[in-house]
Amino acid sequence: MAEKNYTEVTLLGKSYVLGGAEQEAYLQRVATYVNGKAAELAKTQGYLRQTEDFRYLTLILNMADDYFKAQAQVEELTKKQAALEQELYSVKHELVSSKIRHDET
Repeated sequence: MAEKNYTEVTLLGKSYVLGGAEQEAYLQRVATYVNGKAAELAKTQGYLRQTEDFRYLTLILNMADDYFKAQAQVEELTKKQAALEQELYSVKHELVSSKIRHDET
């Protein structure tokens, strides 16, 4: 079982101790992302006038949106990689076939 790491982070202006199998640097990175997303939203008109619950909900929805967009990008890149690997395989096959034909002559 992995050792549990603990680190103090500041999330939305409050201090918390996070624990997990991840390294401290990763946990700090996650907190920085959340704080950055909150700061980004705070710049939008009317956001700070909303209730705290609405702001948290907006933050969560925006982070989920980022996640699904990143997931779609990974899927697209995976498809492109598969297509490139297939193309590479075809080129290699063609090269070997050409070499065999050349050696036979």
